[in-house]
Formats: sequence, structure tokens, C-alpha cells
Amino acid sequence: MGIRPAQRGTDDGGMRPLLSVRGLGVRFKTSQGVWQATRKIDFDIAPGERVGIVGESGCGKTITGLSILRLLPNNLAGLDGSIMFEGTDLASCSGRKMRSIRGRRIAMIFQEPMSALDPVFTVGHQIAETLRVHTGAGQEEARAKTLDMLRRVGIASPERRIDDYPHQLSGGMRQRVMIAAALICGPQLLIADEPTTALDVTVQAQILELLRELSETSGTALMLITHDLGVVAETCSRMITMYAGEVIEDAAVDDALVRPLHPYTSGLPRSLPHLRERRGTLASVPGR
Repeated sequence: MGIRPAQRGTDDGGMRPLLSVRGLGVRFKTSQGVWQATRKIDFDIAPGERVGIVGESGCGKTITGLSILRLLPNNLAGLDGSIMFEGTDLASCSGRKMRSIRGRRIAMIFQEPMSALDPVFTVGHQIAETLRVHTGAGQEEARAKTLDMLRRVGIASPERRIDDYPHQLSGGMRQRVMIAAALICGPQLLIADEPTTALDVTVQAQILELLRELSETSGTALMLITHDLGVVAETCSRMITMYAGEVIEDAAVDDALVRPLHPYTSGLPRSLPHLRERRGTLASVPGR
């Protein structure tokens, strides 16, 4: 039996959504049969909006992000429902059409930059390649725009760093390179999957401030996938809570954190460990 999502109305000023997901479900073929990873997911993202997707590990957050960009293996994964992006259903469009959208109009920051970046090419080459493939820019133009983007994301001495390889950069700098590669073509939607997980607190704050600033200045919508409720509170205006492959609550951040409607959402902040003396056990929500 499905979980009925708790929803409040959100004020988008009547703006047409940039992304509209309806009835999204992801199925995987396994040796034991078909496994339904997510089911009946509905949500919208407006142009320039910053939305946080939260929930425990295994609830389907990353799979939802990958399914929007059609990055799941076609021979193992099947999609149900629709993913409407500016009049195009990404769930059923051709591979050629999807390649023209992926990286150009919708970009993704992956969780671990060291595995997402190619170790045998310089970071400048990898950023410029995205621009050249999608816009046809020449080598000199692509390099100039890559340098400018590296400056925008806060890379010190970009003239030197542009020719460095990923292993020559710190974790924070590699994450900034990933952000630069995602933003180089000026996408309308940026999907960020745990972009600050492996970073220390200081660098994490810098990356979050960078994402928020770039979203505000360029009008790029942000879909932030994270476990960290503090990150969502600082960065996003809306929070979508997922549990067991379904959306169970969709509300403004303040409402979701202070006045949640679903018991699982209310259990998330209560389950966080605190520095003060521990009294009793951490909160838990019975369920599957």
C-alpha cells in the first residue's frame, strides 16, 4: 500500500514549472525478479527555485536524480510516469534528444568528484570539452570561458590550475571543478547529489554559498540531494522528504522543519545526535 504524501500549497506566483515529475517509478531487473526502487513520485521545480530532496540512505533520492537525466542502465532499469522539462518528456524521448539536454540544459554534480573526473585529462580539458560538444565553441574560446568559470567558482590561480590533473587538486577544489563543468553551458536546472559529503565544514560552507550565489545570479534552478537538514535549511526554499521510494511530504523548508505534517519528517530532526549529554534513545519511526 502506498504512502499518502503530506503536502502544503507552495507559492510559485503561478509560474509554469521548469520540471514537472508525475508518477515516476524506477524498476530494476534482478536475479530474483523485478525490484521497484521508487514509485508514484510527483513534484515540480520552478525556474530559479532551490529544492532539497532529503531522506535516509536507500530511500531513492539519487535514483530519482539519475532517472531525470536518464543515466540509469537501459538494460536493467525501467521508468514509469513522466518527466516533463519545457514540453519534452525525458522519460520517453530519444537518446539523441536526451544527449542534447544532458549537460546543456540540465547538469549534475556527482557525489564523489575523484571518481567522476577522468584522471588522464586535465581539469581544463574536461570542462572545455562540455562547452565544445554542446555549443561548438573553438579551442581558444572554450579555454577562455573555462578560465572565467574557474574564477567564478573560486579556484585560486586558474591560469595555473586549468592545466592540472584531478589528483593534483584538493577535495574542495575538485568539487569546485565539478561545479564549473556543470555550469559552463549555463543550464536551467542543476542537480547536486550530496555535493559536500566528503568536505570539511569550512569548505562545505563555501561550496553551499557558491551554489546559492550562482543560482541567484544566473537563475539556475537547484535540486539538492542531501542527508543534511542544516544544508537544506541554509540553501533551499522547499524541502521534499522521501521514504521507501516515495515522496511523503513536500513543503516550504520552514514548514517542513518546524511544523512537519508527516511523522517521518518530524522524526528526521529528532534523530540527529547532539553534543549535550545523551538522555534516552534517538527517535525512530516504525515502518519498512
